[in-house]
This record gives sequence, C-alpha cells and structure tokens, in this order.
Amino acid sequence: MTRHHEALAERSTGRRALSRTGAAALAVVLGGVILSGCGGDDGASGPAAVPAAVQSQLAAVAGLNQGTSTVLTASGASVDIYQAPTAAKPTRSLSNPNENGAPRVFLVQAKMPGWWQVLLPVEPNGSTGWVKAEQVTASQTPYRIEVARGAHVLRLFNGDQKIAEEKVAIGTSDTPTPGGRFFLMELLRPSNPNGAYGPYAFGLSGFSTSLEDFGGRDPVIGIHGTNDPSSLGRDVSHGCIRLSNDSITRLAQTVPLGTPVEIVA
Repeated sequence: MTRHHEALAERSTGRRALSRTGAAALAVVLGGVILSGCGGDDGASGPAAVPAAVQSQLAAVAGLNQGTSTVLTASGASVDIYQAPTAAKPTRSLSNPNENGAPRVFLVQAKMPGWWQVLLPVEPNGSTGWVKAEQVTASQTPYRIEVARGAHVLRLFNGDQKIAEEKVAIGTSDTPTPGGRFFLMELLRPSNPNGAYGPYAFGLSGFSTSLEDFGGRDPVIGIHGTNDPSSLGRDVSHGCIRLSNDSITRLAQTVPLGTPVEIVA
C-alpha cells in the first residue's frame, strides 16, 4: 500500500501472462516516497519515458462510452474540487502534478454540461467530488483491473474480455487490503528493480483502513512487484498488492493512469 509506499526515494516520475497490448502507462519517479504497507527500502531514479501513444491518449477529449472508462487529466497547476455543481466555492484544490510528481488524474463517475463527477484520491475511500470541465482534459481507457482477494488473483480486462490473470499477495488480517473501487493514481519506478517493490509500483487512489500512517506518511495502497515471489498467493503485506516482477512490468506497459481498479472479496 502507499500513502507513500514503504521507501522509494528520488522524485519524478494468469495464469496467462499479462498482455502487451495497449499503450504503456505513464511513469514518474518519486523523491522520499514510501509505499506504506509494502515493505522494503528502495530508492527511485530517472523519470520513465512517456510513450507517444500515452501522450496522445491523455490529450484526446472523449465522452463517456459503453465498455470504456473516462479519465481526466488536469490541464493547469491545480484542480478545484466542488461538493456539487451548484456549490459557490470549492471545498479543496488538488495540485498538478501531485505531490510525487505524477500527472493529476481522476476517474469519472458521471457528467453534466460543464462538469465531471470524479472519484477522488483522498480519504475516506470512495470520496467523490465535481470538477469543472475547463480545468481538465478527458480521455478513454478500455482497461479495468479486478483484484479478487480470496482467490489471490489480479485480472486484467480489455472491455469485456479478460486478457490476463495473475497470482498476487495481499494484506494480512491485521492490515487488510481494503475493498472498493479505486484507480491507478501514479506509477513509480524504483531505482533497484530487484528490490522489495520490483521494477514498477502503481499508487492507487485508496488508503489503508487499518493504518493511520506509515513511516509518517499517508497509507496509500499500491500494486507493485516483489523480490519475494514465494509470498504470492498469501496474505503477507500491510495492504499493498504484490505481483511478480514480469507481471508488474507488463501491466505498466499496458494500462494508463486512471485505469479503474475493483478490489473485491
């Protein structure tokens, strides 16, 4: 999990194998970031390249279409969050890029003229708000991720088609992986690809429900690789979801930020 995931430093960026179809995800490197609930202590370095296909995808403006999800990317230095489109003033403002240097993205829940309702990367889990259309650009992703905790598997879908299923490790009974609907908020690249987080670590928009903080930082949940493949299929983390290093690499090369993640029983 992350609220700053257990220790990525330096800032910036089934059983079939995960598909390589689709655009590679944006990657950023974080300074002093801790993936809370994940374990390990790896530095992060060098921003990962942003593929042209992803740049185009993030720049494209699209509506809500069946079988896809709409992702918003902030177009300015910040995004104002309103409780409702009728609210006179915003309740908060979120910076762009985010505190870890990643583009500020949101997953759309609903829309109305001039406004988008979005899932927010704030506590409590499941929080929503409204943003003005003029402050964001919209794009589409056909991908979605499902994590089945009881089965210890992550499934990747392209539309209605399952294109991959991989074994995962999840949180313990004391520090469980929370259920709910989230999205991929950021992609980190640890400087040591053979360390505790593997070569990539996604930060989700959700937080631990059992930890108030981790290492003095927010307990953000993550999906990342591991240097302990024997842990896969078990309840061992502080809430993060672990994949094999090959699997997290393929996932990072396939799905864009903002991709929805459903964590189910």
